[in-house]
Formats: sequence, structure tokens, C-alpha cells
Amino acid sequence: MALFKKRTVGKPGEWYYCLEHKRVEEGPDCPGKDRMGPYATRQEAEHAMETARERNLEWENDPRWHDSAARGEDDDA
Repeated sequence: MALFKKRTVGKPGEWYYCLEHKRVEEGPDCPGKDRMGPYATRQEAEHAMETARERNLEWENDPRWHDSAARGEDDDA
């Protein structure tokens, strides 16, 4: 008996962005490694890559993610 059941049919209203095909899909059509989501709406899934870019930029500029800034040290030291 498998520990995890593979869900082959998506639920209506679950939206994903497929990284392989570069398109929005309703339900998990592609493997989990190739998709982002689930999103509540098709529009959210359409903007998945833009949302990811914005979040990455925020995290890259967040001083809490940089050890030297958290300790109050300069990068030049």
C-alpha cells in the first residue's frame, strides 16, 4: 500500500503554472517538480513568475537574510 496516493485528476478551481510548458493549467496536469501553485484564481497563476521575481527581490534585499547586517558588521571588514 502506497503512503501517498498520486492524484491524477485536479480539483476544479485549483490553478497551477507549469514551468515546463510555460502555461496555466487547471488542476495538477504536470508533475509537481514542474509546477507552481495551487493558486485560487487563473489570474494569480498567470502572474506566478512575476510574483516569484518580486518575492525573490524582496528577500535578496532583506537585511535579516544577511549575516553581517544582522550582527551589525560591515561587509568591508
